[in-house]
Amino acid sequence: MRINERALGLSVGLLWGVTVFLTTLYLYVINGGDTMYRLRQFYIGYSVTPAGAVIGLVYGLIDGFIGGWILAKLYNFFAKE
Repeated sequence: MRINERALGLSVGLLWGVTVFLTTLYLYVINGGDTMYRLRQFYIGYSVTPAGAVIGLVYGLIDGFIGGWILAKLYNFFAKE
C-alpha cells in the first residue's frame, strides 16, 4: 500500500499549523508560559501575539507539509508491495 505524499503532507501541515496557531492564541490570552517562546529560534518573526500566531500558522503549514511529505516518501520507499 502506498501513501499519497501530498495528502499526508497537507494533513500534517494543517494539523501542525493550526496547533501552533491555537496554542499561541491561548498563551497570549492567559499571558503565560515560556514554552512557545522557543519557537522564535526556528520561526523567524514569531512571537506570542495574534500576529505571531498567524506567522506560526504559516510556518507550521510549511514545516508540517515538508515533514509529512518526507515521512510518506520514506514509507513508500521502504514499504514492500
